[in-house]
Amino acid sequence: MTRVHGYGRIDRSRTLTFTFNGRTYTGHPGDTLASALLANGVHRLGTSVKFGRPRGITAAWTEDATALVQIERPFPEPMLQATTVELVDGLVARGVNGQGTLADVPDPARYDHRHVHTDTLVVGAGPAGLLAALAAARAGEDVVLVDDRPAAGGSLTGTERIDGRPALEFVDDVVDELARLGVQHLQRTTAFGHYDDGFVLALERRTDHLGAAAPPNRSRQRVHRIRALKTVLATGAQERPIVFSDNDRPGIMLASSARDYLHRYGVLAGDEIIVFTADDAAYAAAIDLAGAGARVTVLDAREHPPLEWVSRATAVGIPVHPATVVTGTEGEQRVRTVLARTADGSVRFPANLLLVSGGWNPVTHLFSHIRGTLTYDASLGSFRPCGSLPGVTVIGAAGGTLELTEVLREGGGRDAPHADPEPPRTPTRVMWRTEGDPDRQFVDLQRDATVTDISRAVGAGLRSMEHVKRYTTIGTAHDQGKTSGVVASGITAELLGVPIEKLGTTTFRPPYTPVAFAALAGRARGRLFDPVRTTMLHDWHVEAGAVFEDVGQWKRPRYYPRPGEDMDAAVLRECAAVRSGVGILDGSTLGKIDVQGPDSGVLLDRLYTNMMSTLRVGRVRYGVMCGNDGMVLDDGTVLRLDENRYLITTTTGGAATVLDWMEEWLQTEWPELRVHLTSVTEQWSVFPVVGPRSRDVIGAVFPDLDVSNEAFPFMTWRDTTLDDIPVRIARISFSGELAYEVNVNSWYAPALWQRLLAAGEKYGITPYGTETMHVLRAEKGYPIIGQDTDGTVTPQDLGMSWVVSKKKDDFIGKRSFARPENNNPQRKQLVSLLPVDGRTRLPEGSQIVELCEDDRLPEPPVPMLGHVTSSYFSAELGRPFALALVKNGRARIGEVVHVPYNGTLVRAQIGETVLVDPEGARRDG
Repeated sequence: MTRVHGYGRIDRSRTLTFTFNGRTYTGHPGDTLASALLANGVHRLGTSVKFGRPRGITAAWTEDATALVQIERPFPEPMLQATTVELVDGLVARGVNGQGTLADVPDPARYDHRHVHTDTLVVGAGPAGLLAALAAARAGEDVVLVDDRPAAGGSLTGTERIDGRPALEFVDDVVDELARLGVQHLQRTTAFGHYDDGFVLALERRTDHLGAAAPPNRSRQRVHRIRALKTVLATGAQERPIVFSDNDRPGIMLASSARDYLHRYGVLAGDEIIVFTADDAAYAAAIDLAGAGARVTVLDAREHPPLEWVSRATAVGIPVHPATVVTGTEGEQRVRTVLARTADGSVRFPANLLLVSGGWNPVTHLFSHIRGTLTYDASLGSFRPCGSLPGVTVIGAAGGTLELTEVLREGGGRDAPHADPEPPRTPTRVMWRTEGDPDRQFVDLQRDATVTDISRAVGAGLRSMEHVKRYTTIGTAHDQGKTSGVVASGITAELLGVPIEKLGTTTFRPPYTPVAFAALAGRARGRLFDPVRTTMLHDWHVEAGAVFEDVGQWKRPRYYPRPGEDMDAAVLRECAAVRSGVGILDGSTLGKIDVQGPDSGVLLDRLYTNMMSTLRVGRVRYGVMCGNDGMVLDDGTVLRLDENRYLITTTTGGAATVLDWMEEWLQTEWPELRVHLTSVTEQWSVFPVVGPRSRDVIGAVFPDLDVSNEAFPFMTWRDTTLDDIPVRIARISFSGELAYEVNVNSWYAPALWQRLLAAGEKYGITPYGTETMHVLRAEKGYPIIGQDTDGTVTPQDLGMSWVVSKKKDDFIGKRSFARPENNNPQRKQLVSLLPVDGRTRLPEGSQIVELCEDDRLPEPPVPMLGHVTSSYFSAELGRPFALALVKNGRARIGEVVHVPYNGTLVRAQIGETVLVDPEGARRDG
């Protein structure tokens, strides 16, 4: 064990047990998985994704590039950072090779969202952020403070003193005052996205650290959608590595991270430590680690190291070697030897921990998310925010300020507390890499991307960091280049021979850290994401034994099997019943939109390809809507209810799309039209009563209604009542048979359905489902939009030129009909296919191919004539048939084409689309 007594903020009074890579270990509350593994002497976690090299722990928080693990318990989760996984009792995890495994069981946890509006949002609860939040709260502002670590304090280790007392005592006092002032203070909350107008997304990890003790009704994670008048970014800075040969071995870590493990978790990550630095900050880490019992040696890349720090280091027995750089490492599963170059030659240092410090990168991600400009700061060797953004302030290390007293001043103003004096800073030596083998100099450890990869990108002519990033994949892993991004820019600039400030960095984009899809979805999962919609008759359908299918969000009965029937047998029976007697369908899911206003006819004329304003009250007209490109968008019927009122129907799956389409045009293009649109899909239940005996059934249920052809012709509607309940009946047919669509307020749907069934019992009335409906309409050549069309089909392609008005000056899609391509005779056109053998049912989606002259299937790519869109067995025809889109299909009627199926070529004859009752005699009974 490498725990050091007297250090750390963990709860040593309690012991937690966890399993990693099949072995059982112990840790304490307050540990991360990474700190617990280091405390147990585990440095190697997994292997790299490309080369399979050993990978360990390189940092202490989100900047870690290598410590990826797969969590198995309490719930399977892939690709988490061991440095951010808080230890819980019973945790089971394993290292990965850069790739994880998705869970094969549903996540039992709950996730939710919360909308927050505030005067001031402060991101980061380090010393600058705490004081900024306190100043705003004291000024009477509503304040939200978020920070991603479990406790406030940021990078403070506890060794610092503020106003003469321990810094963490100062932190506790500020946190207490913030609570008294009503500040909404959220730890374990990462601001991962910053957007325009003060909008920030933040993920709160609410129960991850509680394990089995988490309250069952509390959400595991919550996304806060924060709107702030002012945003203060106090996100700190992250230490930057230096690249050298074999810099990816386990046991190589950022210097500040080793210090963090010591003071936060009481873990000494190694006892034979080499500190390789080009910056002052590593000296504090070296001195603290030596004080905890480690043997420490400092290799400073600068010729003139900071005198005061050197004096402090030597006072505790730390040798300092100036002008010394690390050139490589040796070791199998963990670093054992550090190779260095001094002015006198090469040197070998034994070590089981190598700490690296190349300077600091301000965490500018949130500033960059809203297009904030960055400027290169030579004294930092990095990029910091430049200029200002409305409502956004950057303070502390996030803005490039590293001295604690100055950080406190930026957060708290003139009255800010003071930190104990620090040694004056010696400028950081900006160096991106040392000499060595570029094939083994790793820039992005997670992606196994090396200096050679950058050199290859530059050699290929790439001059932009955005291009280099994508060529090499540097910065595209889970850490999003937190430690590799600026280093990659520096190395690229060197190879190109241009200043880094001219080259710049890649663009930071949300999210700052990975966010689970479950958290983004929140409660919108399962039925709350995709609601299951059922008609008022759903319970009846269930009792009747219906087999359901999903149509959009609706559960619709597909067929009603009797004992011993499969789907084909049930559908053949239902089809025969409708064609010979009478059937009834629950068509309530059809989209229905109530269109009202003096300009309703004008709007509909512009949306439909045919005229609707000329429709008389009491009449019905079929219509087609097209997109701007002239392709069919949806179809349905239009009932004119009054002079200024229409009821239009849409396909079940297209209802929302059509309403959105209509509202878009009405609100954005034609706002002068006096029209109101209302969805009434669920308010009206609709029951088509279909077949030769349908008139008898309707007449029996509604004796006051004259249902004769003369009084109630096709494509008209009539209002009537049943037991004083209003009912609307329309003569519309989607089967070619005599049919009446019965519409009623959905509250009365079950009672009316039962009345219709009772009246039709003497005629053998048969409930039928969507599969039978599809067969009946296909026999008549009626297309289903979205099944027989695919977004590239015009009304003319469907053989429905008659539905495109020649009288109207304009409508949506009209101009596109004049395009040469829309009049190309080789366009795919809807036709029927009859398999020559009279037995084979062609699978929907099957390709129709063009054979060689000797009737052979050509070598790939095989020329395609079209594809099958709908395919069924027909009780009326006594054989299978299909509808298909075929190039120049109508000119090919009578031809035999071929469809590959089951290893053979099925011959099928092209025919007209109407296969049953082409004269239309059945429509009137």
